[in-house]
Amino acid sequence: MPEQEFPPTRVAGRGRGWYRGDCHVHSVHSDGTLTPDRLASAARAAGLDFLATTEHNTAGAHSAWTPCAGDDLLVILGEEVTTRTGHWLALGIRPGQLVDWRYGLRDERIDRHLDEVHRAGGLCVAAHPHAPYASGTFMYPYEGFDAVEVWNGRWSSDLPWNADNEAALAEWGRGLAADVHRGRWRPAMGNSDAHLEGQIGVPHTVVLADGLSTGAVLAAIRAGRSWIAGSAAVELSFTASAGGASAGVGERLEARGAPVEVRVGVRGVPSGTVGFHTERGRAHHASLPGSGAGTVVWRTDPAESSFVRVEVRHPDGRMAALANPVVLG
Repeated sequence: MPEQEFPPTRVAGRGRGWYRGDCHVHSVHSDGTLTPDRLASAARAAGLDFLATTEHNTAGAHSAWTPCAGDDLLVILGEEVTTRTGHWLALGIRPGQLVDWRYGLRDERIDRHLDEVHRAGGLCVAAHPHAPYASGTFMYPYEGFDAVEVWNGRWSSDLPWNADNEAALAEWGRGLAADVHRGRWRPAMGNSDAHLEGQIGVPHTVVLADGLSTGAVLAAIRAGRSWIAGSAAVELSFTASAGGASAGVGERLEARGAPVEVRVGVRGVPSGTVGFHTERGRAHHASLPGSGAGTVVWRTDPAESSFVRVEVRHPDGRMAALANPVVLG
């Protein structure tokens, strides 16, 4: 039997930059309707640079993705681990590695499997915490997980934002202040959970990575150097500065008591709203022009805000973009 080949873990010639990707994707190898080849084509058409194959409870499709990778698309190996009391994504696992799913909260087995993925250099993501079906609601504590999928596109039909995502975002947002105070916060991410035609990339996560490689992309997600986009038509920039220093999303700004200027640039959200959130909730908001392109500036103080995160919403309240925080020291 010939030795199996697997997708390369690095795209050559791609250095530090912003990369767009969808890390929750299903093909015909589990319960999706599209082949890996069609999903890869859709990912390229959606403006994505990377995707993760996350079939339910199987690693059997890992080698099937090898012909789909290329110098314009990184394929990350993964699995959606569908336990009895919640689903989670194992990203960046070894080729052919299968993570067990046959347990629930009361079995007290989740930690050993998180450790298994971490030993392989992978990332563990709590998936769709408020999914509206049996076993889809996430019952495990977030401790031990590296990120939370607060925006999942599958169950939103034609509107890629719904009450389940709103609940997941609120839950993550409420815990963020305590996590920042303890010095270890879990980034938010968004994925399509694509099963059908037209779903991939809605939404997706945009990362600032040192290169287009599995290790660099996962490191960026783990550090929170990322934001979530409803589509490739949406662009976001987010920085904070004080006393001559500046920091971007997922970074820490040592303000040292100086006033902090937060600057957000947006494209692709006509007549939208930019909201600035701290541990006190939404602290400020401003409107975007009808063109959908604009820059909003807000000033705060580290005595008032230990972090700032940003939400950009369409006029009807649906999310257009969501950024991880800048932490204020």
